[in-house]
Amino acid sequence: MELILSTSPAELTLDPTCQPELTLKSSLTKLTLDPTCQRELPLDSTCHPKMTFSPSAAELTLDPEHQPEKTLAPSLAELTLEPVHRRPELLDACADLINDEWPRSRASRLHSLGQSSDAFPLCLMLLSPNPTPEAAPIVVGHARLSRVLNQPQSLLVETVVVARALRGRGFGRCLMEGLEVFARARGFRKLHLTTHDQLHFYTHLGYQLGEPVQGLVFTSRQLPATLLNFFPMALSPRLPWKAPNLTVQAAPRGPKGPPLPPPPPLPECLTTSPPAPSGPPPKSLLETQYQNMRGCPIFWMEKDI
Repeated sequence: MELILSTSPAELTLDPTCQPELTLKSSLTKLTLDPTCQRELPLDSTCHPKMTFSPSAAELTLDPEHQPEKTLAPSLAELTLEPVHRRPELLDACADLINDEWPRSRASRLHSLGQSSDAFPLCLMLLSPNPTPEAAPIVVGHARLSRVLNQPQSLLVETVVVARALRGRGFGRCLMEGLEVFARARGFRKLHLTTHDQLHFYTHLGYQLGEPVQGLVFTSRQLPATLLNFFPMALSPRLPWKAPNLTVQAAPRGPKGPPLPPPPPLPECLTTSPPAPSGPPPKSLLETQYQNMRGCPIFWMEKDI
C-alpha cells in the first residue's frame, strides 16, 4: 500500500471522534509503509491538518454483494400481446402466473392452456422483453377469450390476471386495451366479463353492468350452430302438472253380488308457479343478483368496442 503526501512537512493528528480528511497536491512524493519498519509521525494536539479527497482523485467502488437490488418495471411501450399456443415455451411461466392467483393442479392448468387456438377459446399473454437478450420474455399478464352463444360479434373475457409484483403500474389497463384491439381486428364488437372485486377498475375502462351470457367451451366449423344450442341452454320451466281426464266407467256386474264401488277421484295438483316479476331487476354497482359456483356475488359487465 502506498501513501501519497506533500513534500512540505505536515503533522497528522488522529482523533477517534472525527474522520480525517486528506488533501492531495500536485507535487507529491511517495512514502512506502513497511509493516516491519514503521516510522513515527509527530502528533501535535494544537495542529489538526485537514485531509480532503478530490472527486477526480478518488473513486468509490461498491461491493456487488451489498448493493441494493432494483426491480425494473417493463416499459409499457415494449409490451406485446401473443397467443399462448404460438409460444409453447412460455406455457410453464403462464401456468405459474395464473396459479399464483387461483391455485389449481399444474397438470390441469397446462391442459387448459393447451386448448388455446385461433378458433377460440384463445389464451393471450402480455409479454415484456427480458433484459437479457438470450433469455425468454417475461409473462406480465394473461386473459382468455371465448365466443358467446347466439352472439357472433361478442367475446367473453375470463381469467384476467397481472403478475403481483407489477400491479398498480398500468399493466392491467394495457392488457384490457390490448384485448379490445385484438378483438376488434377480428370483427368482434362487444366484450363481456364477470368480476367480484374489480368493479370500479372495469368501470373506469368503460364497462357497464350487463346481462349474463353463455361462453362456448369449444367451437368447430364442422358442428352447426343449431346443434350447439342444445348443450348449454338452461332447462325450460315445466308447465304445471295436470291430471288426465279419466271417465269413470261402471264396473261390470259380476254374476253374483252388488256392483263394485267406483274408484276415488284423483287428487288435484297442488303445485303453483311463483308470481312473475313486474319488471327487470334494478342494476346497481353495490348489489347484484348473480353468484358464481362458490356462492360469491359477481357482476356481469359489457362494453361495446
